[in-house]
Amino acid sequence: MTHKRRSPRLDLKLRSQLAGEAAAASAEVETALNVPGDPTAAAFFDVDNTVMQGASIFHLAKGLYRRKFFTTRDILGAAYKQAYFRIAGVEDPEHVAEARNSALSFIAGHTVTELEEFGEEIFDESMAHKIWPGTRALAQLHLDQGQRVWLVTAAPIEIANIIARRLGLTGAMGTVAEHVDGVYTGQLVGDMLHGPAKAEAIKALASRENLDLSRCSAYSDSSNDLPMLSLVGDPVAINPDSKLRAHARAQGWRIRDYRTGRKAARAGLVVGAAAGAVSGAAAAAAALRRSRS
Repeated sequence: MTHKRRSPRLDLKLRSQLAGEAAAASAEVETALNVPGDPTAAAFFDVDNTVMQGASIFHLAKGLYRRKFFTTRDILGAAYKQAYFRIAGVEDPEHVAEARNSALSFIAGHTVTELEEFGEEIFDESMAHKIWPGTRALAQLHLDQGQRVWLVTAAPIEIANIIARRLGLTGAMGTVAEHVDGVYTGQLVGDMLHGPAKAEAIKALASRENLDLSRCSAYSDSSNDLPMLSLVGDPVAINPDSKLRAHARAQGWRIRDYRTGRKAARAGLVVGAAAGAVSGAAAAAAALRRSRS
């Protein structure tokens, strides 16, 4: 008996859908404290270089390394696996799954409680002062109008929830790492919450919360988030990369840029380094090697 091999494109779509549904299911909603005055409208914010200067996975990895959460070998191993399969173009499903899951494999064996507790400390140390005041004000404007505000990010859901809570937002959707009895297995649920997966997460949340996406807003710096931005009636480009800036201008979308001079150049470099979570991990490892030398 023969079996048809599913196309890589179909597998990617299924993984994105699963990642989006898992992220939406994990979204925290403090309904008792945050009853919306405008229940069908909401706002969705990307995190890296939209809400926060730089890549949250970089700040998280650096803070966890300092706490001996993992070794340099762990993070370089994850980066190597991902780079090898991308360059080699291997299509074996098992190899592709290994490369995909290596993004967060270094947390295997650790507990959710550990990551959450360290995440709180790392936010205070490395992230709080990186928040863009302009973007924070935009999020507050939606809250003041009685709308709910969610973060939508490729960062782990645990750190996404911390950022959302510290900023007084409704909740967050992020990459969901599988855990059993509170201990991480090193596998992802679906895929990274990136690109099309973010759109899937928003659609799942909108269905659950009875949102009218034509009345919703979305904010991002990256052209990778065009699927998310194109879902809503009010897409906004924040600190946009060149492709997103051109698209936003062509579509008549609002553009806000809070970078100036050297900050803009530095933020642009971080975007390039953190296009994926493993790329961010590689950047963190490089920085850690430099700090030790």
